[in-house]
Amino acid sequence: MTFAHNSLERHDDAWPTPGGPQDIFAKEDPDWPLPRIVRGDDIYLYDEAGNRFIDMSSGPVASNLGHNNRRVVETIKDQVEKLCFAQSRVARTNENIALADRLAEVAGPGFERAFFVSGGSEAIDTAVKFSRQYAYANGDVTRTKMISLMPSYHGGLISTIGLGGDEVPIDVFREMTVVSEKIDAPLTYRPPEGLSQEENEDRILADFAAILERVGPGNVLAFIYEPVGGVASGANVLSNRFLKSIRQSCNSHGILMIADEVMAGAGRTGKFLASSHTPEGMPDLIVLAKGVGAGYTPLGIMLAPARMVDSLAKITGYPYGHTAAANPLSCAIGLAALEETLERDLVGNAERVGNYLQQQISALADECPVIGDVRGRGLLLATEIVADRATKRSFDGDISAPDRVRRIAFNHGLTIYGRRTNNGRFGDAIMTSPPLITTNDQVDDMVERLGATMKEFMDEATRLGAKIG
Repeated sequence: MTFAHNSLERHDDAWPTPGGPQDIFAKEDPDWPLPRIVRGDDIYLYDEAGNRFIDMSSGPVASNLGHNNRRVVETIKDQVEKLCFAQSRVARTNENIALADRLAEVAGPGFERAFFVSGGSEAIDTAVKFSRQYAYANGDVTRTKMISLMPSYHGGLISTIGLGGDEVPIDVFREMTVVSEKIDAPLTYRPPEGLSQEENEDRILADFAAILERVGPGNVLAFIYEPVGGVASGANVLSNRFLKSIRQSCNSHGILMIADEVMAGAGRTGKFLASSHTPEGMPDLIVLAKGVGAGYTPLGIMLAPARMVDSLAKITGYPYGHTAAANPLSCAIGLAALEETLERDLVGNAERVGNYLQQQISALADECPVIGDVRGRGLLLATEIVADRATKRSFDGDISAPDRVRRIAFNHGLTIYGRRTNNGRFGDAIMTSPPLITTNDQVDDMVERLGATMKEFMDEATRLGAKIG
């Protein structure tokens, strides 16, 4: 496959080329010009030269409905002609109310209220601020500490970087953000040597209790976590047993639980809410994004119980917002995406096709020893890349496996989301999480291309001096 790239030349003189694509802000890499995508349809993307790519990671695990979904496209056209903006502080809109009502119906008891913003980072920020406002209004003014997992990811705002479990951005912004208390994530593929999964969970739960004792449980506001992780943990799945124990501890000390379902929510794991897989560890607040807008609009959501929202409204309310909060255009698109997901049983399809995809990539590991693990739930899956499967050894730092696989995949007609986090401390994974509309036949095609990608990566890594196996 060959590409026709339009590059942006960088000049060292006083008059640089104006404008340019967003990636010009990234670290310069003249050897890797990105393709210019001009069209999308179903699970496919097309560049200006007519090359077709399978969107194997749904962008950054966002395009749940694939591309050019006609129901959503027609909704956009109709809504643009009717109403694009009305500020939620001074007006109500039918679109806001309709999406909130339908979401509450689908989410079920305990999540009767929905607050809409522009994306996942804003929604995480909202959940933390709402939690603090609720505690403050009810006299718990000392509750300011947050606890999260290492590794994890909770957004790119200054206010959320410190919540995440990636030391690379934390080091840059440490003096500008509030860094949460951290406990180890119970990684299913990389528990400490000699410990079973349950023994590792017990060790981490003991660390959680130790943090409460050290900082004082009355000073802890909330525990934030991903029920199924993203790139940072490689789709690591938290067990019902683990979350049940955390829930019991939080209940005992008046601590809230916030589930970050920015990637995992909206049906991707085989249930509409990923937290429904762990009924004994249900959170107080759930954050959704990515899939609820399905790549058609920026949209993030905090789901909250009526008991918290309505009682707070009688005291101080939640007096914070954003210009695009509850934007009617985004709400209309979100409702169309939600109805499409439900009416086509894409939640069920995510479970069925996700199981098939996991089986097929696992089978591919027989031919590709660099595939160490395939994990996740539904169509939120990650494939971990290792240099030695027996020892789970990652590739050395000069070979960033996610970046190299991502580049090679383009030449085999795949777009894959993956990046090295924590400098590879917790392994290297790529997200193999295609849209919820994917079929088994399409899985067969993408896995064949992934196999060719992995084989070319092994050849390249060997040429660079890496020892495989």
